[in-house]
Amino acid sequence: MAYSQSEPYPIQRAVSYALPVMVLTTWIFFPHVVTNTVNKAREILTTEPVVTYEAQVNAWLESIGIPPPYPSAVQVAFVASGAAITLVIYFLYIRRRRIRMRGSLERDLAEALQQVQELRTELSEITEEEAAETRGGKKNVRIFMEGAFDLMHYGHMNAFRLGSKLGTTLIVGVNSSDSIEKCKGFPPVMSDEERCSAVRSCRFVDEVVEKTPYVMTPEYLAWIMKEYDIDFVVHGNDPCIVDGRDVYEEPKRLGKYRSIPRTEGVSTTDFVGRMLLCSALHHMRSENERPSSPSGLRDSQRVSQMDDSSNSLADFTYEASSRFHTTSSILMEFSKGIRSPPEGARIVYMDGAWDMFHAGHMDVMKKAREQGDYLVVGVLSDDLINKHRGLNYPILNLNERVLSVLGCKYVDDVVIDCPWEIDEDMMASLNIHVVVHGTTHDSSTASHRDYSVAKRMGKFKEVTSTFTLTVSEVVSRIGKSREQYLKKFKSKQQKEKEYYDERYGRDGEKEEDKKTK
Repeated sequence: MAYSQSEPYPIQRAVSYALPVMVLTTWIFFPHVVTNTVNKAREILTTEPVVTYEAQVNAWLESIGIPPPYPSAVQVAFVASGAAITLVIYFLYIRRRRIRMRGSLERDLAEALQQVQELRTELSEITEEEAAETRGGKKNVRIFMEGAFDLMHYGHMNAFRLGSKLGTTLIVGVNSSDSIEKCKGFPPVMSDEERCSAVRSCRFVDEVVEKTPYVMTPEYLAWIMKEYDIDFVVHGNDPCIVDGRDVYEEPKRLGKYRSIPRTEGVSTTDFVGRMLLCSALHHMRSENERPSSPSGLRDSQRVSQMDDSSNSLADFTYEASSRFHTTSSILMEFSKGIRSPPEGARIVYMDGAWDMFHAGHMDVMKKAREQGDYLVVGVLSDDLINKHRGLNYPILNLNERVLSVLGCKYVDDVVIDCPWEIDEDMMASLNIHVVVHGTTHDSSTASHRDYSVAKRMGKFKEVTSTFTLTVSEVVSRIGKSREQYLKKFKSKQQKEKEYYDERYGRDGEKEEDKKTK
């Protein structure tokens, strides 16, 4: 049995009760023992050596100007005994009472926090009821969203969250690789299976429609709405025009179209740019702690130094710092539905970098969740990962990776900035029953981690990873089509700049204008 810091230990409790009883019992039933002890002490304190030492002390006191009378050794002994008894009484009774008060306050605080959680749940339920009323009382409102969702990230998850709030069931169409390659000229980084698995694992998604076309015709969209009984089609607030015609013209005409705002500061373009660079500026550090790139450049990083004569890109720069700002409200939104583990739950713990959160991560989390009733996932800090992996890893900073993990439906809670090594104290404080690790991982991240404490305690389990995908593999895939991604990156970067210039009313300059100056 474990004892909290606010409760006295068993030995202390026994002493606090037994000592006074022993003293009183001895005084009442054996008074001669007390008398003999006092007399013996007096005899010792009046012996010649003690008297001689007492005279020396008195002489010293007189020499420094302290006038008599001076206390005798017997008097000093009785005063010291009284002080000692007072301190013992304080420790055994008054401090114990304060410990009990502290324990009571801690219990009151825990109850208050539980009440806050219950009130938040009630408020969420009321909000859902109000949303149902605005839907005309219809209990099941089906929402449809679609996209490529390549290199799926927390921006996509946030779009799913916003879309899911407009109804009760969210159906997401994932564009096929063939249709993406046909329109863009090269295939997506992730395969159909990887992208569908990632979308399916998001806590805000209920159903997935695989291999939808990258460019949906109005006829195809009408079929989707009928086939899947769609009440509303949801898309971002940017226009979607194909061959001069609005793709969402039909649902808009029927009053079945809703738009959602984009997640500010988040884009796949940004993440691709980070992978194309060897810069760690997107990590969560203060400005004066940020490391320089190998070339000595800081925020403005050189992406390419090839010229047009080699059919490549001209020079351009990229602002490598993350534009996304994590707020407590967005963390709370992603944490909705997370509850404390029920009593007696088997708690599973799994930790890692979870960089460029992908289908392999989500699949192994699903298998970890199957090992118990409640999955707690630890997310390592930027500094720890960079220390062991170097270069520009992690690609996503700590806040970005935490949001990605919170968006996974198999995760019950998250430990932010978890320790590199799991010790017995952590195992006990989180009540961890089993520590799980996958068979597929980036070797440099896991090379110095053996989970020795969990293994020694018989609480370690390795689960087989279905996907062999790693963040190194993702970066490698980008590298194989580097030239194509650089061209796409430059075009997307300019569009991103124009969007933010218009969004915030900035008088932005085109790259061409800058070059003529």
